[in-house]
Amino acid sequence: MQRDKASKLMQNLGILLFLAPALILIGVYIIWPIIMSFDLSMYEWDGVSPRKLYLGFKNWIDLIHDSIFWHAFGNNIKFIFLSIIIEMPIAILIAVMLDRGGKKFDAFKSLFYLPMLMSSVAIGVLFKYIYDPSFGLLAGILNFLHLDFLNQDWLGDPNVAFYSVVAVICWQYIPFYMIFFIAAISNIPHELYEAARIDGATQGQYFWKIELPLLAPSIKTACILSLIGSLKYFDLIYVMTEGGPSNATELMATYMYKNAFASFKMGYGSTIASAMFIIITTAGILAYFATKKKEA
Repeated sequence: MQRDKASKLMQNLGILLFLAPALILIGVYIIWPIIMSFDLSMYEWDGVSPRKLYLGFKNWIDLIHDSIFWHAFGNNIKFIFLSIIIEMPIAILIAVMLDRGGKKFDAFKSLFYLPMLMSSVAIGVLFKYIYDPSFGLLAGILNFLHLDFLNQDWLGDPNVAFYSVVAVICWQYIPFYMIFFIAAISNIPHELYEAARIDGATQGQYFWKIELPLLAPSIKTACILSLIGSLKYFDLIYVMTEGGPSNATELMATYMYKNAFASFKMGYGSTIASAMFIIITTAGILAYFATKKKEA
């Protein structure tokens, strides 16, 4: 009995020893910065001076009354909605087409995945040139098709800029979900397809009645990933518009960055970061339990 307890204790210590490097890294680079963000949200600090002025909850009160932050939050909500309704259907469609094509379409899988391999900064700079209203590729195509009346300042018009950038983000991330759904489709037993074909089901009937319902858990997971990613997104928005024009493309992450590192309001920037942590964590937990409840 004592020997079994000692053996189990040694086994647990061995597991802890192997986990220790990962736990230390998570603690130092994830948990500790979160704690520090909440701590800094109580101060007024420029990020450079050794002196910090304690403000209590003043930064949080200012955040509650900050119209730009709530506008940015609204943009994040729109971004979630647009990402899901654009990326998921297109990714599923491409995944189904590539799966139906078999090995003949393997080259297209690599080709379609290329946008995901490109740097977000490179994509942002590239599309800034494409969207240029005078000399951009898009303007040239519209002029060639005699549709120049549709041309406009894609990144300079507050009514259009947000949707222009979202289109580029969707273009970059559709390949990620494409691969995700290809993997999910490959897990569907081929015997189901053979049985459906023997029963006289068409490709469309097989997709809607068999394939899509079996993909439902993967679709839910992809939607949760898209939700969390959209709430904390930063890269292309900042590269292409920096949240402008007139805060039209401002997101919570870009607003946090500009306050903390451009305006040197590290305390207020930490408040925004902490609020983002609360919002993203709450949204992720609610989405997870909502999908689990439906499955049950």
